[in-house]
Amino acid sequence: MADRLAGQPILIVREGTQRTPKRDAQRMNITVGWTIAEATKSVLGPRGLDKMLVDSLGDVSISNDGFFILDKLQMDHPAGKMMVQIAKALDQEVGDGTTSAVLVAGTLLKMAEGLLEEKIHPTTIISGYTKAVAKAQEILDRMAIDIDPDDKEILKKIAITSMNSKSIAGSKEFFADLAVDAIKQIQEIRGDKIIADIDMVNLFKQKGKVLDETELIKGMVVDKELAYEGMPRRVKDAKIALIAMPMVIEKTKFDSTVSITDPTSMKAFRDEETQMFKDMVDQIASTGANVVLSQKGCEDIARYYLSKAGIMTVIRIKETDMERLAKATEGKIVKNIFDLSADQLGYAGLVEEVKIGEDKMTFIRECKNPRAVTIVIYGSSEQTVDEAERSLQDALCVVRNAVQEPKIVAGGGSIEVEIAKNLRDYAQSIGGREQLAIEAFAEAFETIPKTLAENAGHDPLDVIVDLRSKHEDPDKKWYGVNVFTGESADMLEEGVVEPLIVKKQIIKSASEAAKMILRIDEVIASKKREPRAPPGGYDMMPPMY
Repeated sequence: MADRLAGQPILIVREGTQRTPKRDAQRMNITVGWTIAEATKSVLGPRGLDKMLVDSLGDVSISNDGFFILDKLQMDHPAGKMMVQIAKALDQEVGDGTTSAVLVAGTLLKMAEGLLEEKIHPTTIISGYTKAVAKAQEILDRMAIDIDPDDKEILKKIAITSMNSKSIAGSKEFFADLAVDAIKQIQEIRGDKIIADIDMVNLFKQKGKVLDETELIKGMVVDKELAYEGMPRRVKDAKIALIAMPMVIEKTKFDSTVSITDPTSMKAFRDEETQMFKDMVDQIASTGANVVLSQKGCEDIARYYLSKAGIMTVIRIKETDMERLAKATEGKIVKNIFDLSADQLGYAGLVEEVKIGEDKMTFIRECKNPRAVTIVIYGSSEQTVDEAERSLQDALCVVRNAVQEPKIVAGGGSIEVEIAKNLRDYAQSIGGREQLAIEAFAEAFETIPKTLAENAGHDPLDVIVDLRSKHEDPDKKWYGVNVFTGESADMLEEGVVEPLIVKKQIIKSASEAAKMILRIDEVIASKKREPRAPPGGYDMMPPMY
């Protein structure tokens, strides 16, 4: 970027900076957004396909999880990075719907390109999209169905709908039960709201068994083995001490020298250290604890005395796992062993060391009323357990959403067709150029049922025409596409249901991404700064050994 004064160029930014003017910048950004949507659309729905991703190191991942695919693509283009950030925010907020959001956002951009060619200003398009979002949210609130958050059957249907498009769809009912049981176990009532902290569901992956052997542990699994060989490997009716203090002799914080001139002094010095460890173990034993779970390390001599006292001990447990253990066992984490008392101990029906494959780990089972649980995901390969983890995470999120905000809508593209129908009627009342933007928004929303049909091998045009015809009848507002037959069907009766909050977030995230990109009228890219050569050039640099 440079201007001229009296024939002399004036550099405003770094030399070599590239400037992409208005129309070219808009066209480029829209193309990037649409390309990302096109790249991910084939994974949508129960008949969606998978993507094979190979990173720079040659590691292979196979997945149909929209956010995982976007995250692995490593976008360089700024517009592409914005799409990924929106998808990431959606994934963190509701845990599902990223593929739909990206597809709708890309389609909104593509529809906007046609409006721009008709000389409609970006501000007008954005205004129309904003009004369409507000109206769509209003339609969703009006159509939402209230559910009982304690109704496990409806929660199971929500989980199954989420997993229909995943690689573990063959075991969807089994995994749906796990997801519902896990969320119901950890949920708490705070005031007049139900809160389910999904971080209290620990997903633990382990190769060595088949997928259907995945189990819900009402307690915790810690990927650590026993601290000492001679300790008991199985403890029933476990009284658990949760300790965040290292069982070591702390070194002084200043330099000092201790002179020992005879063997008696040496023995007394060692005896004093030994007694300190014995006092620690005696304190633990006096509370009635028969299991110690410690966040810190432990000296060998302390392990010996713990073993001698018959106390099962596991050390160097992660801080996050310690917090979950406190929730699961109802124990309290103590930072000083000498402050430990019997009323601070946790409880588990069984604590045992288990060997699976080549790995040893500790299972804390049968806790009384755990507010933290673990799902141990088994699989024959690393890729299997990774994909199962992603699928189960989505299922947990949608069940959590339905428990915390107990409202649902039907899936299968039914809600999108109904929203599009209502938006077209609404656009007529707005008029002007904004009407065209609202109608474009309605058209973009119908890309969901079209893609579901296309991915299942059916004609999307025939499907969408049939659905529009069905939705003219108010009694058929929940009709969507049955991807297995290609026919329209009542999705509510089919049990294809989704949390209201997921649909609302999809609309918000997709429109925000599209509007953010449409607001950009110019791209200014600075040239990368090249490293400076040392004085005398690179040849003068000293050799590196």
